[in-house]
Amino acid sequence: MKNSILFIAALLAIASTTLRAQEDQADLYDIAGEFAFVRIQYDSYYDGGYYGGPWATDFPAADENFLRGVARLSNVRVMSLPKVLRFDDEEIFNYPFLYALEMGRNGGLSLSPAESENLREYLLRGGFLLIDDFWGEQQWDAFYQDFSQLFPDRELTELHAEHEIYHTFYDIDGPQMIPGRGGRRGFGQAGIDIASNHAIVDDDGRIMVLINWNSDMGDGWEHTYDQWYPTQYSNSAYQLGINYLIYSLTH
Repeated sequence: MKNSILFIAALLAIASTTLRAQEDQADLYDIAGEFAFVRIQYDSYYDGGYYGGPWATDFPAADENFLRGVARLSNVRVMSLPKVLRFDDEEIFNYPFLYALEMGRNGGLSLSPAESENLREYLLRGGFLLIDDFWGEQQWDAFYQDFSQLFPDRELTELHAEHEIYHTFYDIDGPQMIPGRGGRRGFGQAGIDIASNHAIVDDDGRIMVLINWNSDMGDGWEHTYDQWYPTQYSNSAYQLGINYLIYSLTH
């Protein structure tokens, strides 16, 4: 496993976020790379918010920075630019890893029957969905009112430090609280300082959905170069993200 000094040095060596920089490092990318970062666009009960809705928070900087981190810190070849799809798009079946965030804001996500059906089929056929960045009981309840109908017969499982997903690439001591950019050092939103991971698993025990509650991996990726954002939290965000990615590619 790579130590934290090498990890930080690798991140500092990543080029700027411009397309020219990506072209200068073309060897890290592949137009048909084995990993494409797919962000999910979804509807909330109450429209509005930054960039037209909470689904677009941190976009595209977080997605692009994470792709650069994967390219430099693993042997996974990546596509240089992220994609945005909806749950009812048949194209999601081409990608093993989906990312969505802030699903507890604006009244929670509003899933159509077509979206629920397509997402359920995607997950049962081997797909993986990572849900990130929502905080506290109120946002959990708003998120879960619709999402719980996806698999009403499957209970959520809380993941603990010994689960293999924390040891697929890096050895990580379970869920990590990664604060948003505006949070106080060491604390997330509303003073929350403890994160948890919950999962929906298939009949073989494979994680189909991982819910990252009370933690903000997206800000850890987005603010990689921000001198005011503590490096330790960016490190944790990349380590967790790469572990989740490797798990999705191998299970």
